[in-house]
Amino acid sequence: MPELPEVEALRAFLADHLVGHEIVRVLPVAVSVLKTYDPPLTALEGRPVTGVARHGKFLDIDADGPHLVTYLARAGWLHWKDRLPDGVPRPGKGPLALRVALETGEGFDLTEAGTQKRLAVYVTEDPAQIPGIARLGPDPLAADFDEDRFAGLLADERRQIKGALRDQSLIAGIGNAYSDEILHAARMSPYKLASSLAEEETHGLYVALRTTLSEAVERSHGVAAGRLKAEKKSGLRVHGRTGEPCPVCGDTVREVSFSDSSLQYCPTCQTGGRRLADRRMSRLLK
Repeated sequence: MPELPEVEALRAFLADHLVGHEIVRVLPVAVSVLKTYDPPLTALEGRPVTGVARHGKFLDIDADGPHLVTYLARAGWLHWKDRLPDGVPRPGKGPLALRVALETGEGFDLTEAGTQKRLAVYVTEDPAQIPGIARLGPDPLAADFDEDRFAGLLADERRQIKGALRDQSLIAGIGNAYSDEILHAARMSPYKLASSLAEEETHGLYVALRTTLSEAVERSHGVAAGRLKAEKKSGLRVHGRTGEPCPVCGDTVREVSFSDSSLQYCPTCQTGGRRLADRRMSRLLK
């Protein structure tokens, strides 16, 4: 799933490639992708792109009034085309969901792999009216997201820190991968209760959060859209690396599986050498 660093890199890439150009066609291919009907997709056509913004994991393309907003979800992605294929794409069972064409012949495709269709596209005059954006918490890389604000958010969170970090209404943009990376950098168990953090633990977690996300954004800066997934994977220390040695201490990276996802952690760095039980058991192995 694209998270804050990858979506921020896509934002910068699209700002470089779209701003100042005219959208000539917006072609929906998958019926499920479009979540709004007013304004229609045709409201974007014939308009110049004046800006590209990011709201958490949402991409926001401003077409001089109406906005084309995209949420890539778990399996969605954006593919830039220096030259779009001729003709109109036909609906089918393939991954193509939506195509945006510019007056230059360039453009991009939105695709979604797999059978669970969660990719979402909205056309709106006000992105803040989209429910997923309206409920977002603060951006963790914003200038006003300081340590006191972070501590205040966690103070009443009587749930495990892994879940708190992933809650978009609490903090926007962090998903499964970077929550694993942040907790590893902070040397903190994903099962620790958010409200139980001591002052020094909150400080360490805040530093790990800002550093991990900032470094990921920096690594992704200037990377072409087609190479962002590989760049993300190459920079991860524990997430997706079950069975590999921890790059900090050399212990084996372990995994806890859920019904539709998993988390990875280092026992030595994060849990005092203890292996975490399957989350469905809701306890640590003694």
